[in-house]
Amino acid sequence: MPPFDSYQTLLIPVVAALICGGLIVLLHPLLRRYALARPNARSSHVTPTPQGGGIAVMAATAVTAVLAGSLGLSPFGHEIATVMAAAFCLAVVGMIDDLRPIAVTTRLALQLAIVAVLVAALPAEIRIVQAIPLGLERALLILGLLWFINLVNFMDGLDWMTVAEMLPLSASLAGFAFFGAAPPVVLPIALALAGALLGFAPFNRPVARLFLGDVGSLPIGLMIGWCLIELAAQQHVAAALLLPLYYLADATITLFRRMARGERFWDAHRSHFYQRATDNGFGVGQVVAEVFLLNLYLAGLAVASIVIGSIAVNAIGLVLGAIGVMVVLVRFSKPRAG
Repeated sequence: MPPFDSYQTLLIPVVAALICGGLIVLLHPLLRRYALARPNARSSHVTPTPQGGGIAVMAATAVTAVLAGSLGLSPFGHEIATVMAAAFCLAVVGMIDDLRPIAVTTRLALQLAIVAVLVAALPAEIRIVQAIPLGLERALLILGLLWFINLVNFMDGLDWMTVAEMLPLSASLAGFAFFGAAPPVVLPIALALAGALLGFAPFNRPVARLFLGDVGSLPIGLMIGWCLIELAAQQHVAAALLLPLYYLADATITLFRRMARGERFWDAHRSHFYQRATDNGFGVGQVVAEVFLLNLYLAGLAVASIVIGSIAVNAIGLVLGAIGVMVVLVRFSKPRAG
């Protein structure tokens, strides 16, 4: 039986979706005036499009999580409050960068400070690999979470891409928390974020009328990264790796390829596999559909790894997940047949 007695918990994403959609309707004229993303050589869009939809996503996630906690539908304590505070600090950094780009070193320094405070605030019992010292593990978590935040930002470069990735991921995390495989504190954030993304989706569908912006992608990366840490700390490391495996592979492989070529890897570019797919004749709808289906497949493998809970199944799941991701990456990197 789920640790949560009431299925009223499932109202959380509905409320979050309604709040997010309503806020977007209210904010859209303002964003069109002050936050237009103008196309350039690296863009996937061809007309100026307002960005900043992440403001509504973040607000809906926070309000719904607090509301759910106050009504007793889900937990809400200092740990969730800390995560949301860190997410809002990142959202402010992202919003400033959306309006007036910040220098790379300054941006990374601010992100590092926020992530370091969040990881330092994790309870001492949150351990993933007991065999290594706590200080070393926390340092690795800071670096890993910093990379995850930025790769989510890097991958937010196509209509519906973040929805296709983060909706299955957040819904899976919420499901794991609902049934006790992940800590209860994961539930309100993951479920509220899933609902907020549903509210954002109609405005971002191809051809998008609104983008998330860094104000959305950065804090989404932080919240999901924190949820994955909480899941991994329950010794479900394979599931925590499987859920974001496509994003991890696309962004990391692209980064190392650019570094190997001596490119300024921190600059905006069109080298990601999903970007190359659109250059190779894949439609935007086809790209995001394949990513979405791949993520459902990865979520299924993650469920199997948790339910069966054996080292052999975890290893097989990771291999099958890697094969699935590789098939999609190879398809995206070659001209579309026909």
